[in-house]
Amino acid sequence: MTKNWAGTYEYSAPRMVVAQSVDDVRRIVAEGGRVRALGTRHSFTDLPDTTGTLVDVTGLAPDFVLDEKEHTVTVAAGVRYGILALWLDERGWALRNMGSLPHINVGGATATGTHGSGDGNGVLSTGVRALRYVGADAEVHEVRRGDASFDALIVGLGAYGIVVAVTLDIVPSYVMRQDIYTGVTWDAALAAYGDISGAGYSVSVFSRWEGDDLGFVWVKSTADAAPDTLLDGVRETGPASPLTGDNITEVGGVPGPWMLRLPHFRLDVEPSFGDEIQSEYFVDRAVAADALSAVRALGDSIRPHLIVTELRSAAADELWLSPAYRRDVVIIHFTWFNHPAEVAALLPRIEEALAPFAARPHWGKLHTFDAERIAAVHPRIADARTVFERLDPEGVFSNAHLERLGVRAER
Repeated sequence: MTKNWAGTYEYSAPRMVVAQSVDDVRRIVAEGGRVRALGTRHSFTDLPDTTGTLVDVTGLAPDFVLDEKEHTVTVAAGVRYGILALWLDERGWALRNMGSLPHINVGGATATGTHGSGDGNGVLSTGVRALRYVGADAEVHEVRRGDASFDALIVGLGAYGIVVAVTLDIVPSYVMRQDIYTGVTWDAALAAYGDISGAGYSVSVFSRWEGDDLGFVWVKSTADAAPDTLLDGVRETGPASPLTGDNITEVGGVPGPWMLRLPHFRLDVEPSFGDEIQSEYFVDRAVAADALSAVRALGDSIRPHLIVTELRSAAADELWLSPAYRRDVVIIHFTWFNHPAEVAALLPRIEEALAPFAARPHWGKLHTFDAERIAAVHPRIADARTVFERLDPEGVFSNAHLERLGVRAER
């Protein structure tokens, strides 16, 4: 059976079908049994898995539809963000934000609250204007911004249907630069973390929780120039980068198109490190310093199993299951070596350290939350579950993962 892109989770579904059309998706749902959508396989858990049929939506034709008057683009759910970005830029348009990997597909990323970074940027799901999905009745349905169920369904985890097309907000194309700062100390960062996260349009901090040095601060900016200092750190004038290899987008302050600067990784090569496990937690930006200090205290235990931590930010939104629901967040990401036993032992300690800050886990990454703990940090989970149960009363799109977390009722 197929694995996720990193090779660290193997799907157990007895059947997988690559849908070539929306009618294929409708036919598979109409056959009966449980069904779940599968995209570019960037989840690290059994979230997309099923005891029935996995429907791979990456085979759907892109079917790009640009509406310049409404400032939107509609695209098939399985299309990768990087492919969409290239298509848009050729026509003078852009997305407000992208994730670090341009390889992720639009439907899966928005359904799980995946994000880029930036104090003023929402998670990628906030760019959704409308979506079409195949429901439990095997018919195509549409939900649009302003509809009663919109805020429940956008970060919907595949819990109510198979999303087949997404309409996204767009803006005119723009130019960006990327600058790297080093030498920032933890003391300076914790005393004024807002100066770090707000240093550019999109900011990422790469750290290994090591000593007094925060790590690398990667600032993506639309400005023509970048300051030479950031707190007690300095801007690197050469090609220094927190990530190594030939798969990194160009740094060093060189201006370039938005879609070749917002992601960390290039679309034309394999992303990230591979053979890895990922975990991620969202905390209120107002308590960022205390939350980061709590994790930093575990640094000696974390480092032997850590490739790198990335710290990002996102603006508050109104999407019920968004990790940024009604609070501006700092996002604490861990890219782990493929040490499953050791990571499994570490996560409860990290989550305990972050518990006083009501941390929310990323829906698609590894964590140890159960239904009770999810309900404690997601105030609209019961409301969302009610919507999902109404739309899919037989649990066609449910699975063990959703039931374990209280997203769907147990069956």
